[in-house]
Amino acid sequence: MHGLFALCLLAAAMKPLSLAAEERSPVDLPILFDTRERIARPDLSGLVRLRFLTTVDFPPFNFIDQTGKLAGFHVDLVREICRELALTEKCQIQAVTFPELEKALTDGNGEAVAAGIAVSTPLRERFAFSRPFMRLPARFAVGKKTPPPGETAASLAGRKVGVVAASAHEAMLKAFFPKIEAQPFPDRAALLAALKDGKVDAVFGDGMQLAFWTSGADASGCCRLFDGPYLSEKFLGEGMTIMLRKEDTALTGAIDHALLALSRSGRLQEIYLRYFPVNLYGG
Repeated sequence: MHGLFALCLLAAAMKPLSLAAEERSPVDLPILFDTRERIARPDLSGLVRLRFLTTVDFPPFNFIDQTGKLAGFHVDLVREICRELALTEKCQIQAVTFPELEKALTDGNGEAVAAGIAVSTPLRERFAFSRPFMRLPARFAVGKKTPPPGETAASLAGRKVGVVAASAHEAMLKAFFPKIEAQPFPDRAALLAALKDGKVDAVFGDGMQLAFWTSGADASGCCRLFDGPYLSEKFLGEGMTIMLRKEDTALTGAIDHALLALSRSGRLQEIYLRYFPVNLYGG
């Protein structure tokens, strides 16, 4: 994920968003675990310490807060995983640069990576991955002044919808919505400017980026999320996971056990609500 997009969000904005999250309605996250599923918790009594590696430049997942401390969705998730596994006293979270993550894990300078690394076939050959705990959807955004005639993507048929050229979202838009006229733009800035200026009827892209943009100052209230969410492992990947060494099968199983427990108890949803000002999966 980190390698696929950069989210321009100031860490200073995180604290107000976190407080506002407490007042919002519950959000139904996509179900990633079967409620009937059972994942045993392996014995980790021999584990000396559990070091999670992350970065500081991927808000709202990992960043330095106003007090100078490491914070974010991943940081809170790691703390809940450690609490669920009764390993709080053995857990540590440390930040390195994104290019250093793989080597640090391979060299034994950490036991797990929580930093939004996109799962790929080459990485699966070298590392293990937990079950996904979040899938980032694709969404449409439309202008408020000239909205489509309906509230579903069908109302965009024959209309110009902007998308970043040669991106996964362009391929997904063409595959999912062949009746929509895809209009490519060289980058995200040009794409959003076109929507704001009314040069396209809508845009299609990463739901998280569009959620923050439509609710932020740069959009000036021009636009809103529309229809969706749209999820696709083929085009958007497996989702957010934790990366581990292949030989650490017990630890991988334990983290899956913890993620299942957090999903069932609602604690995973609580963490989500702290860091996302707009529902990525709803209106």
